[in-house]
Amino acid sequence: MHEDEDFDPPPIDTKTPSVARMYDYYLGGTDNYVADRRACEDLLRIVPDTRALALNNRAFLRRVVRVLADRYGIRQFVDHGSGLPTRDNVHQVAQAVDPSCRVVYVDNDPTVLAHGRTLLDEDDESTLFLQADMRDTDAILERPVVRRMIDFDRPVAALFVSVLHCIPERDDPKALIRRVAAKLCPGSYLVVCQLVSDDAAVRRGVTDFMAEATHGNWGEVRPREAVHDFLDGLEVMPPGLLEVTDWCPDTEPRVLQGKGFIEYGGLARVP
Repeated sequence: MHEDEDFDPPPIDTKTPSVARMYDYYLGGTDNYVADRRACEDLLRIVPDTRALALNNRAFLRRVVRVLADRYGIRQFVDHGSGLPTRDNVHQVAQAVDPSCRVVYVDNDPTVLAHGRTLLDEDDESTLFLQADMRDTDAILERPVVRRMIDFDRPVAALFVSVLHCIPERDDPKALIRRVAAKLCPGSYLVVCQLVSDDAAVRRGVTDFMAEATHGNWGEVRPREAVHDFLDGLEVMPPGLLEVTDWCPDTEPRVLQGKGFIEYGGLARVP
């Protein structure tokens, strides 16, 4: 399903690396450009675990969506900073549990919107791609097309998977999580994970590299305590906040990685 408002997306900048397209490259996708691939290879020289981290993070996304749909009965999902469509997208994982599941994908990268729209049938009434900045909570959740897709009187899962490190401190990612949680009814869930490191030098090095490579379209790698702070006041669900490879692991193979930086997070319930 497409947006019902007239909207002319900005042109795609193929010269500046995009976080979404870099992630696509690490996952083995083809929806990326030379600038993205060069930035990815440069980052691998700084932190060789980056590709493994991306693959493990995608596996976490599949697991947490399946757990939400199967164990907790969630049938509505809003995926903030969804990135480029790839294998086993949120709607495919959720709808494998129940075909009635509805999904809204939100991203501000015009490449994501272009590829997302080609992925879906024009008449698909259960999935929507929305071009918007994930920080604009009201503009997203109050949008008529979203309100037609999602019933906010029923539980919703809001996903922030590997995107909060794209938000700088000046934009207050904790406040973003609180705004979204306040819009959801009790019994809803938030999925939060982001890049963290216990090494201040790694945090600074990766943050500086990505900020320069993306021309400022980046936030920061944070200490893991920041993720706990994001979810303060919410009910963190078992097994807690962990490196994502340890969150409800199943038979899906993990990709070996070191400890330069990790994806850290989990699932929280709106009381």
